[in-house]
Amino acid sequence: MEVHFKPDVQAKLEQMARESGRPSDELVEDAVIGYFDELTRTREMLDRRFDDLESGRVKPIPGDEAIARLREKSAARRSSRGS
Repeated sequence: MEVHFKPDVQAKLEQMARESGRPSDELVEDAVIGYFDELTRTREMLDRRFDDLESGRVKPIPGDEAIARLREKSAARRSSRGS
Protein backbone atom coordinates (compact mmCIF):
# COMPACT_ATOMS: atom_id res chain seq x y z
CA MET A 1 0.00 0.00 0.00
CA GLU A 2 1.18 3.47 -0.75
CA VAL A 3 0.15 6.50 1.29
CA HIS A 4 0.57 10.13 0.21
CA PHE A 5 0.65 12.97 2.71
CA LYS A 6 0.41 16.72 2.35
CA PRO A 7 3.86 18.31 2.41
CA ASP A 8 3.53 19.63 5.97
CA VAL A 9 2.53 16.19 7.30
CA GLN A 10 5.30 14.53 5.29
CA ALA A 11 7.82 16.95 6.79
CA LYS A 12 6.63 16.17 10.33
CA LEU A 13 6.85 12.45 9.63
CA GLU A 14 10.37 12.75 8.25
CA GLN A 15 11.44 14.86 11.24
CA MET A 16 9.97 12.32 13.69
CA ALA A 17 11.72 9.50 11.82
CA ARG A 18 15.06 11.32 12.06
CA GLU A 19 14.60 12.15 15.74
CA SER A 20 13.45 8.68 16.72
CA GLY A 21 15.84 6.77 14.48
CA ARG A 22 12.94 4.67 13.23
CA PRO A 23 11.86 4.28 9.62
CA SER A 24 8.87 6.44 8.64
CA ASP A 25 6.88 3.40 7.49
CA GLU A 26 7.13 1.93 11.01
CA LEU A 27 5.93 5.20 12.53
CA VAL A 28 2.93 5.30 10.19
CA GLU A 29 2.09 1.67 10.90
CA ASP A 30 2.28 2.27 14.67
CA ALA A 31 0.05 5.34 14.32
CA VAL A 32 -2.56 3.45 12.29
CA ILE A 33 -2.56 0.51 14.71
CA GLY A 34 -2.96 2.89 17.65
CA TYR A 35 -5.82 4.68 15.90
CA PHE A 36 -7.71 1.47 15.20
CA ASP A 37 -7.13 0.18 18.73
CA GLU A 38 -8.53 3.42 20.17
CA LEU A 39 -11.46 3.36 17.74
CA THR A 40 -12.28 -0.21 18.78
CA ARG A 41 -12.16 0.69 22.50
CA THR A 42 -14.37 3.73 21.91
CA ARG A 43 -16.96 1.75 19.95
CA GLU A 44 -17.05 -0.96 22.63
CA MET A 45 -17.52 1.64 25.37
CA LEU A 46 -20.32 3.34 23.43
CA ASP A 47 -22.00 -0.01 22.76
CA ARG A 48 -21.89 -0.84 26.48
CA ARG A 49 -23.35 2.54 27.40
CA PHE A 50 -26.11 2.17 24.83
CA ASP A 51 -26.89 -1.32 26.15
CA ASP A 52 -27.05 0.10 29.70
CA LEU A 53 -29.50 2.78 28.59
CA GLU A 54 -31.61 0.40 26.54
CA SER A 55 -31.81 -2.18 29.34
CA GLY A 56 -32.80 0.45 31.90
CA ARG A 57 -29.71 -0.13 34.08
CA VAL A 58 -28.88 3.54 33.56
CA LYS A 59 -31.34 6.39 33.31
CA PRO A 60 -30.58 9.29 30.97
CA ILE A 61 -30.19 12.77 32.41
CA PRO A 62 -31.87 15.67 30.61
CA GLY A 63 -29.37 18.03 29.01
CA ASP A 64 -30.27 21.05 31.13
CA GLU A 65 -29.84 18.99 34.31
CA ALA A 66 -26.45 17.68 33.12
CA ILE A 67 -25.28 21.22 32.40
CA ALA A 68 -26.49 22.41 35.81
CA ARG A 69 -24.57 19.57 37.52
CA LEU A 70 -21.39 20.42 35.61
CA ARG A 71 -21.70 24.09 36.49
CA GLU A 72 -22.18 23.21 40.17
CA LYS A 73 -19.09 20.99 40.17
CA SER A 74 -17.08 23.67 38.39
CA ALA A 75 -18.17 26.34 40.86
CA ALA A 76 -17.35 24.06 43.80
CA ARG A 77 -13.85 23.42 42.43
CA ARG A 78 -13.21 27.10 41.86
CA SER A 79 -14.34 27.97 45.39
CA SER A 80 -12.24 25.18 46.96
CA ARG A 81 -9.13 26.40 45.12
CA GLY A 82 -9.69 29.94 46.29
CA SER A 83 -9.80 28.91 49.95
